[in-house]
This record gives sequence, structure tokens and C-alpha cells, in this order.
Amino acid sequence: MRSLGDDDSETQVGHTDHGGSSPNLSAINGDYPTAREVYADLRSEPYITYRGNRGIELNKSNFDKLADVLYYDCGWEAWEIDSRLKHYEGIGDHDWA
Repeated sequence: MRSLGDDDSETQVGHTDHGGSSPNLSAINGDYPTAREVYADLRSEPYITYRGNRGIELNKSNFDKLADVLYYDCGWEAWEIDSRLKHYEGIGDHDWA
């Protein structure tokens, strides 16, 4: 195992059996949600449609709410959102203020 970082903070990187490296996440002390928690949170968002055993998908009729999340919470620029949400027909009238 090798350490990366400066003297004050080190990150442990271990080697897997197949020769690659995988990070040792013990340094973040469990302050991250599990995939199950993230999935449960996503299912309740208005821009997500939950399809039961088939999983989740984007709800195109609520792209305005997703655009707000990407803009305000994720720091994306309007042009980035426009380039990625191809089916958001109301982007020209979206209020970014």
C-alpha cells in the first residue's frame, strides 16, 4: 500500500487482486450516503420517474426542476444544461435568476 498526499493529510491507495488500485475510503469516516439512500432520495424527486423493478428514469416533463438543480446546486452554466438536456423544450424560456 502506498500513501499519496502532503505531510498533514494522506490518502491510502491499495492494490486489488487484479492489479489495479482502489482507494481506501476509511479516511472519510462514513460521512457519505449509501447507494441505497441516494437511490431512495432520487426516487422522490419530481424529475425522476420510478418504474419499480425496472428502475428509475428522467421525467422529461419536469426538466425545468432538473435544470434548476443542475444550475443552482451543481453550478452548471445554462449552456451546459442546454447541451445535455436535449429534450427540454422550455429551456429558451427558463428563468435562471
